[in-house]
Amino acid sequence: MAVATGLTLLPRISQTEPWIKPFRRQIAITCGESWYVRNNRGRMRLEVRGAGTISLPYEWTERGAALALPRIQQIFKRWDGGRLTLVEAAQTADTSSSKQQLNFDELIERYRKFVPNAGDKTWNKNYLPVLLKCRDKFKGTPPRDGEALCMTCLEQWQQGSRSRQISRQKLYGFLTWAVQRGHLKTIYLPPTSLPEVLKSKRVGYAISDAEILRLLEGMPDPRWQFAVQLCSVYGLRPEELRWLRIKDGAKGSELWTIYQKSMGGRKGDKTEPRRLLPLLVRDLDGSSIDWKLQARLQVGEKLPPLQSDGDGAQALRNYLRRREVWRSLKAEALNIGEQLTTYSFRHRYAKASHAAGLPVANIAEAMGHTIEVHLGSYARFKPDATADLYAQVNS
Repeated sequence: MAVATGLTLLPRISQTEPWIKPFRRQIAITCGESWYVRNNRGRMRLEVRGAGTISLPYEWTERGAALALPRIQQIFKRWDGGRLTLVEAAQTADTSSSKQQLNFDELIERYRKFVPNAGDKTWNKNYLPVLLKCRDKFKGTPPRDGEALCMTCLEQWQQGSRSRQISRQKLYGFLTWAVQRGHLKTIYLPPTSLPEVLKSKRVGYAISDAEILRLLEGMPDPRWQFAVQLCSVYGLRPEELRWLRIKDGAKGSELWTIYQKSMGGRKGDKTEPRRLLPLLVRDLDGSSIDWKLQARLQVGEKLPPLQSDGDGAQALRNYLRRREVWRSLKAEALNIGEQLTTYSFRHRYAKASHAAGLPVANIAEAMGHTIEVHLGSYARFKPDATADLYAQVNS
């Protein structure tokens, strides 16, 4: 039919794509007139009069319709006139096939392009191991649902460990992506929670000034001595050693770290660069030791090799674990139920700052984290008001 516009006849523009009507008609023929599909923000939504609605993991396209039709027919068969709810029928349709038909290696490659911000090292270390585990679980009889899939994929990582937490996060992201795009069935959406035994948080040991001096005596490489001195005096994270910079301040040169660490919470939140404030190590008679650290950096004194970005703590750990004095200190810390780590120099900074009576807000600012994070990790170093009250009674 044409529409008259002056002397010209223009064809009427169709408001629906040609595949939609045949698609809906085929559903009505095989499932009944009460079964209907509609576009829900570019995705398929199945509506059954008197039975409810469910979302389907298919795009509102001609290709999506071709994929959705056999799935809808399977749901109709299991719904059996209302013997099951629509949701139950969809779930049993999900698990009816003996195999999930897809090329997992190709799917993993497609997901790699979806997370371009993950560098090759991060991809190979944090993503690929758990995604390959997921791939292997679909060889033979697939897992019954998302919870079973996640539990089996994560078996090799200790419950409560940081490595398991990272692997779980990457697996959840992949499964959610795959289901939303119709590559995996909705039954494989990751669960909101997994039954796990949480690992108790380790208590980090705050290395003392005397132990730092003892450790330095047992370190023959001056570059690593320099690194330990910087971590101790400025409360650095080991990774921050590679991000030290000298800036012009209002009262002269200042030492800064421009390292930005993920803060957790909203995606992309990072810590801000901060000025570093020294808290000098003291010798056995209580006198402060000034190692002239900022001046040594200004004249270009070399730090040790810290491997690639993100591996500063690992590099320091690898060096220290070969030192006999470090192994001895580690055993002493374990004897009191604490762990000596590369962050123990940072713990020393926190403990000494609290002992000096500095306000919590200022300590947190100097260490480059929020007050909440500080109290979560270092509250044990705050002066014990209860102990002080009892000490006053006994004085």
